[in-house]
Amino acid sequence: MERESFSDPEVAAAVNATFIAIKVDREERPDIDGIYMTVCQAMTGSGGWPLTIFMTPEQKPFFAGTYFPKRSSFRRIGFLELTKKIHELWRTRRGELLAVAAHNLAVLKEAEEKGGDGRLSPAILDRGFTQLVEAYDERYGGFGFAPKFPTPHHLLFLLRYWHRTGEEKALSMVRHTLTAMRYGGIYDQLGSGFHRYATDDRWRVPHFEKMLYDQALLLLAYLEAYQVTGEVLFRQTAEAVYTYLTTVMRDPSGGFYSAEDADSEGVEGKFYLWSWAEVVRVLNPEEGRLVAAYYNLEADGNCRGLELPDGANILYITTELTAVARRLGINPEQAEALLASAQAKLLAYRQQRVPPLKDQKILTDWNGLLLAALAKGGQVLQAKEWVQTAEAAARFLLTVMRRPDGGLWHRYYQGETGIPGFLEDYAFLIWGLLELYGATLKTSYLAVALELNAFLRRHFFDSAHGGYFQTADNAEQVLVRQKELYDGAVPSGNSVMLLNLLRLARLTGDLSLQEEAERNSVFFGDRVGRVPVNYTLFLSALDLAFGPGREIVIAGQRGEEMTERMLALIQTTYQPRTIYLFRPAGEEDPILTKLAPFTKELTAPAGKTTAYVCRNHQCSLPTSDWDQYRRLVQG
Repeated sequence: MERESFSDPEVAAAVNATFIAIKVDREERPDIDGIYMTVCQAMTGSGGWPLTIFMTPEQKPFFAGTYFPKRSSFRRIGFLELTKKIHELWRTRRGELLAVAAHNLAVLKEAEEKGGDGRLSPAILDRGFTQLVEAYDERYGGFGFAPKFPTPHHLLFLLRYWHRTGEEKALSMVRHTLTAMRYGGIYDQLGSGFHRYATDDRWRVPHFEKMLYDQALLLLAYLEAYQVTGEVLFRQTAEAVYTYLTTVMRDPSGGFYSAEDADSEGVEGKFYLWSWAEVVRVLNPEEGRLVAAYYNLEADGNCRGLELPDGANILYITTELTAVARRLGINPEQAEALLASAQAKLLAYRQQRVPPLKDQKILTDWNGLLLAALAKGGQVLQAKEWVQTAEAAARFLLTVMRRPDGGLWHRYYQGETGIPGFLEDYAFLIWGLLELYGATLKTSYLAVALELNAFLRRHFFDSAHGGYFQTADNAEQVLVRQKELYDGAVPSGNSVMLLNLLRLARLTGDLSLQEEAERNSVFFGDRVGRVPVNYTLFLSALDLAFGPGREIVIAGQRGEEMTERMLALIQTTYQPRTIYLFRPAGEEDPILTKLAPFTKELTAPAGKTTAYVCRNHQCSLPTSDWDQYRRLVQG
C-alpha cells in the first residue's frame, strides 16, 4: 500500500479531498495499533498489517480492513473505490456509521473491563504442552505452517516443561527447531542474525527483515538450550548473533537500533542473495566447490518459482560439513579452513553492496529484551564482554530513556525522545535489570527494578479489576486503555510482569508483590485457560509460581575463589525456578539490607564463603563444602 496507494498522487488527491489522513508507526505507538487491531479482528474476523481504519473525528472506528489494492480486483475493493463509497455513506447514512462506531467502542470497553476468576492449576502447563505438540512440525521443526515464525517464547516454555516433568519430547522439539533455524535461510549464514520469518515450512526462504526483538528472544532460547544440552552449535549461534548485534546494530550511546529492512535498492533480499557468477568470481575453484555443496547453491539459482531475482541463491545448510567434505573427498580439517576462507571472502564482497536501510530508532522495550539476553549470556557463558555490553545498554536506558518523574520514554531517535513509555517498556526493562543483577550481583540494578515496578503500579495497574493497562493514567488519553496478554511475536507486558512480580517477591520477601502476581494470574486465568498455547510466556511465569522453587544466598567476598565458583555454578546451571542473592561478607550493603532484610543474618562464619539453600521454604543447613553445595544446587 505504501507503493501502490500512499505514494500515488491520484490516491492522495482522493483521500485529501474527504479525509484527514494519519499514518501511525505501530512500533512507536503500540497503544493505538492495539486498539484498532482489536476493532479489525472484531469486525472482520482477522487482522494483520497494513491496518486500514476509517473513524469519526472523535477517533471512533466504523470501518476496518487490512490490505486494499489501488483499484478493485478479483472481488477485492480498491482503495480508490473504498474512499468514494465511505464518503457517500458518510453523506447519506451517517447515523448508521455512528451507530457502528458506538457499538465498536462499547465492545472495546467491555473487553477491557471483564476479568475472570480463573484460578489456574499446574494442569494448565500440561494443556499448553499438548497444544504445542499438536501444532509442532515433526519434519522441519517449528510450529504451524508457512509462513513460519520463530516464536522463541514457545521454546522457553518447553525447556521449563522438560525441566519440570522430564518429558523428552519437549526437549527434542526445542533442539530440532533451534537446529533447523540455525541451518536454514532464516539465519544469515554469512553475517549472522535471524530474519523475521520463513515464507516456507523448511526455514529456507526468509522475509529478509531483521528485528531486534527476534535477536533478543532467540538469544535467550539458544543460551538456555545450551545450558540444558551443552550443544556447541547453540553456543556458537548465540556468540555469532552477539557479534552481529554489537558490530551492526549498536548505537555509540550503548543502545541498539530497531531493525534492518528486507529490501535494498528496491529488491527484497538483494543484499543477501548470490548468483552463481558472483560465487565463481569471488572464490577459488576449491572454495567454490565446497561452498556450493555446503550451502546448496545452484547454477541457475535455488529460488526458482519464488518472487526473487532470477538466478538467485539463498544460503542454507542441509548436510553437516564433515559429510559434505567426505562426499567431495576433502579432509574435514581442510574443509573447515576452506569454508572459513570462503566465508570471509563472500562477506567482504557483500559489504561492498548497498546495505538494507537500518531503522535507527531505539525502543526501550526491545532494548529491555536485549538487556535480558545479554545479561543471561554473561551468566551462561561466563563472558565479561557480554556483561559490559549489557551494563552500557542499561546506562543508556536508565539515563537517556528515564523521564524526570521517574518514568520512561518509549522511543529515542537522533537525540530526541518524546513518547511516554508503555507497559512493555517497563516490563521488559525490569526483566533486563533482574537478569543484570544476576550477572553482576550489583544491588543497584535490583533497586531500580523495584523503583520502576512501583511507578508501574501507580500509573498502569488496574486496582479495581487486576492486570496492567498498556498506557499510563497520566499519559495521552487514547480511546480505550487496553490490557494486552497475547504472547505474539513479542511476549505481552502482562505476561512478563507476572514473571517479574514473582521473581521480585522471592528476591525481596515482599508478600504484597506475590499477592499482586496472584491477582493478575486470576484476572487473566479464564483467557489463558481457553487457549493456553497463545500465552506461553505467561505459562513460563506460572511454572515459576507453581514451583518447586529454590532460593539461594551466597555470603562471601567477591574475587575469592570459592565465592566465584559458587556463583558461577548457579549462573551456568539451568534452574529456571531458582532465585539467588549475594551477601557481601564483613560489610553492610544498605540497598540489600533494605530490599531483602532477611539476608542480614546470613553471614560467612570464620570468613568462609557460605551457601544458604532453601527449597519450598525448607532450608538446608548452611554449607561451605563444595561437593555438598553442588549437590544442593544441581539435585
